[in-house]
Amino acid sequence: MILCCWTSQCSSTLTSTYLKSSKVTIRAKIVGALPIMVKIDPFEVEQWMDRYETTLGVINIAETCAASVSIDDLVCMCDDKAAPGPLASSRTMTYGAIRGSQVLRQRVACLFDRASPTPLPAQNVIITQGAIMANFLLVYTLIGPGDHVVCVYPVYQQLYDVPKSLGAEVSLWKLKEEDGYIPNMDDLVTLVKPNTKLIVINNPNNPTGSTIPKLALEKIVFFAKARGIMILSDEVYSPLYHSLPEGQEAPPSILALGYEKTVATGSMSKAYALAGLRLGWIASRDKGILDAVAAARDYTTISVSQLDDQVAAYALSPSILPSLLKRNMALAQTNLALLSAFVDKHSSVCSWTKPTAGTTALLQFKNEGTPVDDVQFALDVLNKKNILFVPASLCFGLGKDFKGCVRIGYACETGVLQEGLEGLEQYVNEHLL
Repeated sequence: MILCCWTSQCSSTLTSTYLKSSKVTIRAKIVGALPIMVKIDPFEVEQWMDRYETTLGVINIAETCAASVSIDDLVCMCDDKAAPGPLASSRTMTYGAIRGSQVLRQRVACLFDRASPTPLPAQNVIITQGAIMANFLLVYTLIGPGDHVVCVYPVYQQLYDVPKSLGAEVSLWKLKEEDGYIPNMDDLVTLVKPNTKLIVINNPNNPTGSTIPKLALEKIVFFAKARGIMILSDEVYSPLYHSLPEGQEAPPSILALGYEKTVATGSMSKAYALAGLRLGWIASRDKGILDAVAAARDYTTISVSQLDDQVAAYALSPSILPSLLKRNMALAQTNLALLSAFVDKHSSVCSWTKPTAGTTALLQFKNEGTPVDDVQFALDVLNKKNILFVPASLCFGLGKDFKGCVRIGYACETGVLQEGLEGLEQYVNEHLL
């Protein structure tokens, strides 16, 4: 996709400036009289899912959300039967609170209190249309030509392609299988430049399911703080730290580590099984960052739906949240055990680094010792067995990395995963053994 932007400014060079007001600093990109051609690459994983997930009768083990729940399910989980229902049906449908209702922002803020010495105030949260909008708004607001961004890789394509589309230089902080897909600090040192403005991490990681432990997070924060570099932590799969090694505690949010220039994003989609709400958040201890993002959002969605806000606040209430998370943690643990048994049984053709968190796993398949063509492999399994998963070299590998790898989302309904693995086993026996 190509976007063209034209201005009447007479300057012929591309520069950046800041527009000052008494309330907020807004970054403005000022250009000369020539059009800016902004190239946006295809969002491969989303296009793959859009293309195939509605195939008739498909067994979908590509979905990355914990198996979705209904509003009725939430009501059944509620341990306070006298509590008000999820929707105030008499409330007039105005735009609502622009940054999100006070109740919802407070309940989201409480999610960040785990292992944090200082509670996060509700006003330090902005409610957005999913984490995808939270990530986009932050990058759109604060990153532009002349900036440099370091982003972990593999990761959700949005996190490195949006800054690139805005004219920033992006360096990929490659996660290595031999490191358990945990970011290596020695590599970060070689990537950072004098104009590095943002470091992007993802914890837990999509697609590998790896966890950045607390000690590694502290090292990243120490490094960034010494250089005044912002950190964006996409925490959309938190707190599903369901399979950590014995003795390892779940890591805290990036906001709990004492550095103001950190931002965390999340949503109701993955860990909370409510993707249909299309509701997420951006949180930071830096009020200036939040004000700038809020000002930029005035040009996009303004506010979220009052209905989505109300249901999310209900789901995150103290009478429901523990049961919802217990359900999703148990689902992930049960299903990961099934997937692990499959990998062990077919270790001659299938390998992985076992996930410790989240809902996704990266598996590599080989045929006679050579990695399969994962795109053709995924299409052939879909055509022959009607089983859907995601080819990693296309959707996470920029076309050259992760050959033979596929991403499987294992936190779907257990019966769906069982059916998918049974069909995949048939395919493996027929074509790879």
